[in-house]
Amino acid sequence: MGLGLNGGGVGSAAFFAKQGAHVTVTDLKTADVLEPSIELLKDLPIRYVLGKHNLEDFLKTDLIIKNPDVRRDDQYIAKAQQQNIPVEMEESLFLKLSPAKVIGITGTRGKSTTSRLVFEVLKSNNLPVFLGGNMKGSRTLELLPELNSNSWVVLELSSWQLSAFTQSPHISLVTNIYPDHLNRYASMDEYINDKKNIFRFQKKDDYLVLNSENETTKGFANETTSQVIFFQKHNWLAEWKLKIPGEHNRSNAAAVWKLAQLLYLDNHVSKKTIQNFTGLEYRIQKVAEVNGISFINDSTSTTPTATIMAINSFPKQPIVLLLGGNDKNLPLEEMLKIVKEKVDYVVLLKGSGTDKLLKLIENDQFLLKKISPVFSNYEEAINEAYRHGKKGGVVLLSPGFTSFAMFNNEFERADLFNVYAQKFQSKN
Repeated sequence: MGLGLNGGGVGSAAFFAKQGAHVTVTDLKTADVLEPSIELLKDLPIRYVLGKHNLEDFLKTDLIIKNPDVRRDDQYIAKAQQQNIPVEMEESLFLKLSPAKVIGITGTRGKSTTSRLVFEVLKSNNLPVFLGGNMKGSRTLELLPELNSNSWVVLELSSWQLSAFTQSPHISLVTNIYPDHLNRYASMDEYINDKKNIFRFQKKDDYLVLNSENETTKGFANETTSQVIFFQKHNWLAEWKLKIPGEHNRSNAAAVWKLAQLLYLDNHVSKKTIQNFTGLEYRIQKVAEVNGISFINDSTSTTPTATIMAINSFPKQPIVLLLGGNDKNLPLEEMLKIVKEKVDYVVLLKGSGTDKLLKLIENDQFLLKKISPVFSNYEEAINEAYRHGKKGGVVLLSPGFTSFAMFNNEFERADLFNVYAQKFQSKN
């Protein structure tokens, strides 16, 4: 249920088709929209129901694999569960079937960077390691034929994926918890409750690595039977360099350093790997430089907290910020305060969150003077940002909201930013 465009649905469908199962893929998106994913499955005997769902498909099946984006109160899933038809997500099923040792990583911010860093550190220490979960293009179930009891798998896990878990990884790491997804969760408690599945089913010989500088994650230590290991920013020493910018990445590096010590990995190799890591796509990533202005892609910033972290990563450079999109029902006041203090100019992208933001600042004349009209044309918005940029400064795409008002997802928003930024670069 939900083929999607980011790889997970493709991986699940391919895995079961290759096992000889009779696979039906059903998605509310049309075949035209899903064409890139369908193309990847063209040689497999899969039945498609697209642009709609049929109830009978959910009632005449042995197993449903649900896309993480499907709401927990979905009517088709509810009816299937009433008939005792098992419902899984890719990662929850993977954990049940995998013979490998699994390291699960979650958090509101930093989970992708930390997951990739853990993978790179284990790899540089010559461990047989694989990466899966909440990564673009990840096809986690398809890892299974390659795994054995000596393998390690690093899984990045979102709250949606964790909601389906009935067992927990051997080693779990939580980077931090901040408000997020309150357009889909009734409360922060509900959001945090799903996150807790990463350690809720751990045993005494399992490990839980927690951020002691975040009040919520610190409190998790009182709710687990596993062995707790705390990390904090200063575990990554101040004199140790990092190529990835921002104080938040010092915290991510500290988490990985603690995990490397837990696994008795080579300190020199681990430290060198962390120091040389240049970051991930779409996360405070420099993609072009035009006339001394750097274009920074932080499209995965879908919360105000993430935007604050991105702004604080450039403490001495003039910032033009591309901001806006659809609302997640998150508090905006702290982000607006930081924008007012540290950002030279703001270019707004359309969306329900942008409308909410404008309502909040309608009487703030100082802030209104450095905010553009709302743009529905992305290229024009980026042109406006570049026009206000200063030599030695940055044009920062860190929207603070979801992408769905203008794009299919944050990756499309990111890729188009790169296209337009590099077009500027080639012209100059």
